[in-house]
Amino acid sequence: MNILVCISKSPDTTSKIAFTDGGTKFDENGVQFIVNPYDEWYALVKALELKEAIGGKVTVISVGDASNDPIIRKSLAVGADEAVRVDAADTDALFVAQQIANYAKEHDYNIILTGKETINYNGGQLGGMIAELVGLPYVAMATKLDLVGDLATIEREIQGGSEVLEINGGFVLSAAKGMAEQRIPNMRGIMAARSKPLNVIPPSGGESHTSVVNYELPPAKAQCKYIDAENAGELIALLHSEAKVI
Repeated sequence: MNILVCISKSPDTTSKIAFTDGGTKFDENGVQFIVNPYDEWYALVKALELKEAIGGKVTVISVGDASNDPIIRKSLAVGADEAVRVDAADTDALFVAQQIANYAKEHDYNIILTGKETINYNGGQLGGMIAELVGLPYVAMATKLDLVGDLATIEREIQGGSEVLEINGGFVLSAAKGMAEQRIPNMRGIMAARSKPLNVIPPSGGESHTSVVNYELPPAKAQCKYIDAENAGELIALLHSEAKVI
């Protein structure tokens, strides 16, 4: 079983976000970066579980510059066998998908896994784009995956319930909460990750299709207003005139 896991770099959720160059660039100064949790906790760990159950190899791939190397090493420490970095700026989802798909088509992967979305952009576009480019079925936001031979049984949540799908052969899947449990790398894994090679390759075709016009922070939360329990009229008036919920 040959499994490719797509990983990306995301700011730690405790980081303070700021923008530079007139709001057109994300300011990375002082920001702690991590492996995107959906990629690591669910997609990567599920790939490792499959490898442990039926054998095979797990490769992680990321598109970005050398600042991505620490998060790739983290994935190796968790248990990935090989790592690839496409040395190009991750300008938009389609460009990233093209780079990953081009690599995947050259190496005959049975399964391609990614997180359902990144926590910094929440786009959820990558998995579907990769599936289209490599010509494989795609299942989005899966919460469970069982594999018997070439038959995969996949479950995902839908409005009002869940859906169970069966796929015979290769596929692309975006993993959501429930797919696997987070793993913490041990000292042996951390030490082994230092000596594992990181294959840096040039981009292969494709071009950026979008550009950032502007970033802006969400408006600051308004201060709470406290209304006397005996003054229901004032509360109703504020809900009508300010909150505009009635």
